[in-house]
Amino acid sequence: MQLYSKNFRGLLNRRFLHNFLPIPATNQFYCDVATPDFELPDITNGRRVHLRDYRGQQPVILAFTRIFTEKQYCPLCLPHIVALNKNYHRFTELGVEVLMLTSTDERQSQIVVRDLGLKLPLLSNPDCDVFRRYGVGQALGAPLPAQFVLDEAGKLRYKHLFSFLDSNASVETLLDQVQPWVPSPEPAAAVAVP
Repeated sequence: MQLYSKNFRGLLNRRFLHNFLPIPATNQFYCDVATPDFELPDITNGRRVHLRDYRGQQPVILAFTRIFTEKQYCPLCLPHIVALNKNYHRFTELGVEVLMLTSTDERQSQIVVRDLGLKLPLLSNPDCDVFRRYGVGQALGAPLPAQFVLDEAGKLRYKHLFSFLDSNASVETLLDQVQPWVPSPEPAAAVAVP
């Protein structure tokens, strides 16, 4: 499987031009505050996702990622995408949903899902309005990566914004951050032994 292409034809588009100039992450969300709602297509599962539908149901991790085109991945983000996908079951076993957001269009996102064998929902946001509402920043043609952990009520509990020293929160960091916010399993009822 070839994950990098020498064909840059799909790279120069409106999204690339709108995200070319560097804008640092400016996210001002505070812990214990609900984050903005959005609705985006889930390319992995062929449905539309409303963030508000998870509120009152389960914790959510929003993993904003940086993919330039269906064959041009950010070298700092591709390992993170692969790690989240490989460990997706660890989150779902805890009752946590991981929503990965990309700025690639739906056609490009379908190729990403296929080529990477994605199990986790990949949400397509080519006009980057959700990336901007979350203040993740941008540079050289695409929004920057960021991760947000939302509790069951939809309130922010943790955020990680891009830096060159620490580009993405690791799977272990994200798992550590969701542990306090996932509901504990009900204790098994004691069985009386005659």
